[in-house]
Amino acid sequence: MTTQEVATEMVALCRAGKWEECIQKFYSPDIKSIEPEGATWGTVQGFDAIAKKGQEWQEMVAEFHSSEISDPIVAENFFSITMKSKVTMKGLDQPINMDKVCVYEVSDGKVVKEQFFYTPMPALA
Repeated sequence: MTTQEVATEMVALCRAGKWEECIQKFYSPDIKSIEPEGATWGTVQGFDAIAKKGQEWQEMVAEFHSSEISDPIVAENFFSITMKSKVTMKGLDQPINMDKVCVYEVSDGKVVKEQFFYTPMPALA
């Protein structure tokens, strides 16, 4: 698959809320995931670490209100999207908006690296 094909299909699956299917279909077993400095997870690598990160995220969310994912922008073996979500986190009374830029690197039809750019939330007391 080309980078454009991977990007288009990943966005479609994510928009449909099929996150697990997206990971299983497109992520390399050795995927490297990089969060911004000060974020909860930092850098993790591999399916197990990605699954753990996803589970921990789900456990932090009290209510998921909305999500918007942009069309991908593709250049060679990279693509980027924006993700905008409105969620209520456990321990907070009001929903918050979470916006991030996501950059993916594709090799042989698989995502080998993802990097997220956003302002990390302060730790909940």
